[in-house]
Amino acid sequence: MLLELLKTRRSIRKFRDKEVEKEKIDAVLKGALLSPSSRTRRPWEFLAVTDKALLEKLSRCREHGSQFLAGAPMGIVVIADPALCDVWIEDTSIAAIIIQLTAHALGLGSCWIQVRERFRSDHEKAEDYIKQVLKIPDQYHVECIVAVGYSAEEKSFYDEEKLPYHKLHFDHF
Repeated sequence: MLLELLKTRRSIRKFRDKEVEKEKIDAVLKGALLSPSSRTRRPWEFLAVTDKALLEKLSRCREHGSQFLAGAPMGIVVIADPALCDVWIEDTSIAAIIIQLTAHALGLGSCWIQVRERFRSDHEKAEDYIKQVLKIPDQYHVECIVAVGYSAEEKSFYDEEKLPYHKLHFDHF
């Protein structure tokens, strides 16, 4: 059930040294392609990276918060062509969470690494660095990277009793 999937999915930053099977990679990527998009424009594209040297380079795309990618067996770079759709940020965000939920349904862990509007250093955008490393054409923008692999950490599930129900409103604020 979807609610159970949502309750048990957690951000995973430590991965086992185990390759993700091709069938699971294909299923995660198919999930990405099934993601909804505004007016079915599908501005997104996905780069599945499994090469350890490339993952190591990509793990240095940000000053903080991306280093764990070096230990993941796969990273999926989520990009879009903004000329195709004015809500490409929303569309890529939806696709990224579909990637995470599909991975979780397959017994894999994942974690989102924000790229858009983040920096590698004071003088270099994370996006520019990634585009150079992966030879991504100029017209594309990078939203995020989703690290994917078999979890090497245990995290507790969300407790339904502790959900922030005070953030729900009906009819009026």
